[in-house]
Amino acid sequence: MLAYFLAIDVGTTAIKFTVIHEGQVQAVHQEQVISYQEGLAHFQRAAEILMQVKKGILALPKKIRAQISGLGFSTAMHSLMPVVNGSTPDKIFLWSDQQSGACLKNFKEKNPELAEKFYLKTGTPIHAMSPFAKILFFQAAKTYGAEVAWYGIKEWLLYNFCGAYYLDYSVASATGLFNLAEKTWDAEILAYLGVDMAQLATLVDTTATFSLTAALSTELGLTQQPQVLAGASDGCLAAYASFIATRLPDSLTIGTSGAVRKVSSTPLLKAAGQNFCYYLQANQYVVGAPTNNGGNILAWGQQQFFPHEDFYQSLNGYLKETTPGAHGLRFFPYVYGERAPFWSNEKSAEFRGFTPQVTRSNLARSLVEGVLMNLKVLQQMVGETKALSLSGGFFQNATLTQMAADILNATCYLAAENEPTFGLYYLAGGVRQAPEASQIFQPQSQNAATYEKIFVNYFA
Repeated sequence: MLAYFLAIDVGTTAIKFTVIHEGQVQAVHQEQVISYQEGLAHFQRAAEILMQVKKGILALPKKIRAQISGLGFSTAMHSLMPVVNGSTPDKIFLWSDQQSGACLKNFKEKNPELAEKFYLKTGTPIHAMSPFAKILFFQAAKTYGAEVAWYGIKEWLLYNFCGAYYLDYSVASATGLFNLAEKTWDAEILAYLGVDMAQLATLVDTTATFSLTAALSTELGLTQQPQVLAGASDGCLAAYASFIATRLPDSLTIGTSGAVRKVSSTPLLKAAGQNFCYYLQANQYVVGAPTNNGGNILAWGQQQFFPHEDFYQSLNGYLKETTPGAHGLRFFPYVYGERAPFWSNEKSAEFRGFTPQVTRSNLARSLVEGVLMNLKVLQQMVGETKALSLSGGFFQNATLTQMAADILNATCYLAAENEPTFGLYYLAGGVRQAPEASQIFQPQSQNAATYEKIFVNYFA
């Protein structure tokens, strides 16, 4: 399976394809994904996801495709794809879907003890992101009848590649329907929702493999008819890749959103704040805290405050013109609501400390500082960490990476392999060839001390 392994990472904005042979990248490709918004509904289209996956595979060199003996899928968490009476599915509702907000708020207010019980059974925080919340909403609204099946992106891909609706334990453990201790769909939660197990996918371990269908092997030019690894979620695989690459259990990812994660040999759950705890593989779990507000804040900031310039190009200059603390300007970065530790779509952003002395450069710095100060809160939720492995597009900028090291007061390790695609490869049994991290960012003592003082009252 590992001679030439194709790792496919299906995210909310792009699908990444990486072919790995003996720990070395042989080919990479990327396809964009379209997401849609209709009011509170956020979704992708099943047919488009499948088309882009096939397109991306066909874009790989023919010679390499002919050598691929195994492939696997990393997918985003918390998706829900209703399939009515076996018909062709259409919408895949994403983690960012907010339709269930009011319904879930009512559930939490009326059933606080039950909400906590469900969290402690599943490891999935009670939030509108989860399929539990989405199904709760759809059932209350009677949107679908009893003949509906509840699947997601991973199930859709495995169905098309292997012929059946399977779901790995990792993605399942982020649904709010999966009993983490028993590794099965939770009967009590399904009964509460009025859902039968037959309406859900067959559960399999993350390391389970299946044969690629002969027809699809031919269509995609995969002449060896590769074995298909069930795989895991993108978040768990990013944490696992970072763990293998740096041997550090703690990691930080900032892409569109962000998360601080810890690879743990046992489940770790805290009712206060509700960290997540997701299955990775036997005796390994990924514990952490996510934010809605990561790199998307910089994109939002460009649109709102720097629309006539290449903000990403000029950002380094703005940061050099300013000092830690942005001249007293504070930014609460909850533009897109917030998950940990608030778990509320109603949380909103704000600036504090505007004075005549605040400049555009201070404004730019405050955007970055607000995002990283918020992640420092999550860092403390997960546990005090003095060393972090990094992944995500945010860290393509060395200045931002150094700011992360300073604000989090942690040594940060950045390796090219700290990505979900390499996590898939390691999950399949691949061994990392080069054990050293490619870049190390030490916190600058003066800046770190300044930020520690600022953090004490930053969100007060």
